[in-house]
Amino acid sequence: MDRHSAGIELTGQPLTFADLVRIGSGIAPTASESGMARIVTARAVVEDAIASGTPVYGATTGVGAMKDVEWSPEDLDTFNLGLVRAHHFGTGSPFSMSIVRNAIGIRVNTALTGQVGCTPELIDAYLKLLEADVIPVVRRTGSIGCADIGLMGQIGAVLTGVGEAVHKGRRMQAADAFAAAGIQPTKMAPRDSLASLSVNAVSFAAAADATRNAAASIRVLLATGMMACGALGASRDPWRSVRHVGTAREALIGAWLCNASDEWQWPVATHVQDPLSLRMVAQVFGAVIENLLSTGHKILAATGRSDDNPVVVEGRVMTSGGSLPLDVTILLESAAICMAHAARNAFNRCVILGNGQRRGLPVNLVPEGRIATGFGPVIKLAGEIFSRVLSMSNPVSAQSMVVAAGMEDEAAFLPLVIERFERQMRALKRLAALEALLAAQAIDINGDQPGGVARMVYDVVRKHAAFYTVDRPLSAEVEAIEEEMASDAFITSMISEVPIASFDDFFALGTLERIEERVSHEPMRA
Repeated sequence: MDRHSAGIELTGQPLTFADLVRIGSGIAPTASESGMARIVTARAVVEDAIASGTPVYGATTGVGAMKDVEWSPEDLDTFNLGLVRAHHFGTGSPFSMSIVRNAIGIRVNTALTGQVGCTPELIDAYLKLLEADVIPVVRRTGSIGCADIGLMGQIGAVLTGVGEAVHKGRRMQAADAFAAAGIQPTKMAPRDSLASLSVNAVSFAAAADATRNAAASIRVLLATGMMACGALGASRDPWRSVRHVGTAREALIGAWLCNASDEWQWPVATHVQDPLSLRMVAQVFGAVIENLLSTGHKILAATGRSDDNPVVVEGRVMTSGGSLPLDVTILLESAAICMAHAARNAFNRCVILGNGQRRGLPVNLVPEGRIATGFGPVIKLAGEIFSRVLSMSNPVSAQSMVVAAGMEDEAAFLPLVIERFERQMRALKRLAALEALLAAQAIDINGDQPGGVARMVYDVVRKHAAFYTVDRPLSAEVEAIEEEMASDAFITSMISEVPIASFDDFFALGTLERIEERVSHEPMRA
């Protein structure tokens, strides 16, 4: 039986990017028997503590500034229902359904560690949402990055039958979605309410999505960078030498650049000291992919650990500080700095292309004998895009915020970091389209015949934008090039041409079909 027909079993171990893509696409996971047994064991610890009269934060007591308020047994049902509904306060545009599906999967998976103390019924309720395709609408603004209470609260509220959900593609009230799907709302037992709120599952799902998107964007930008280098007549020697003297990641990129350019033997303009944006492509992208891999590993590790408060450890219910996702946040902020370096690298090549001179290229890439402004204005757009990427690279995680009567004075602002990172990715995709457009113009002026990856990029450009001889609007053309080069289909084709296996497969890049093909040939995980 292959992995696709077998589905996805959550065990409490860290997920993979392939798991997340598949869950996000609508494949409903199941929970392992061993994981559910750990949940039962942890739940017994919580129930024993409650029965003995021991205060359990967020189960028999209030939360935040109300932590010292204890509720009577008669009040617990009302409190726990109200707690989850009170935290449905997110606003703004919603996350994608794939991110919300993954957030639910991550919440279930981290509970299967046996350190949460929720009921098995809560886990069953989450899984039924995915199985029935009732996906809560989660508005993006509502977390300071120390437990996604305003984000997870929107999922938890839907479990109780209020809020909004999308069922079979239609957005509706949660009660209507439940009725249409034939499932029932969940009763929040003590501890279940806080277990549905006080975690960072939405942020981890969004961070994984953004980082995978960044990996795809960098793959495309690397290809357009190689294409621009060829159009400018860059020497390949630095790419060959870095395989011997560079870091492991730099050598990996150097090897890819050499392999990807094998089918296009462009004439070299000089063997001595090309501009750094040509000579150091391997160094720039080597550092970027090193960071992205580290960030990706850190995010995946978070999908297999409890970031709850409280937690069940050593047979007791203990308070925890695990809800601060600072490790993921700081690495993602460093990834944002890397994106600025990648953008600068591409922008510098755009400027060189527009300046002319190398290989006899004309200024603004205007063909000889033509009366046109050419690509001068587009260079300004490239500069504006680079400035956007750079402006979103400043870290924000260390800023101060004190709420809840001083009880909550640490935060990571992970959702804000993710949102800025996503905006960087949108800008990078457009910058790659601009670099490809400029490089294609230079290639045609030179009369080159690129092959391999460069030919793939060139063909996308010429599909949407003709050779530039007369001034014309370029906005729609740039956007069409951007959209196609960012597609999973194009990335799959590019990977098939010249892969970077350790990078492409880790991030599960490409189409769902490619991912399923790979997963079907992998051994089942224990």
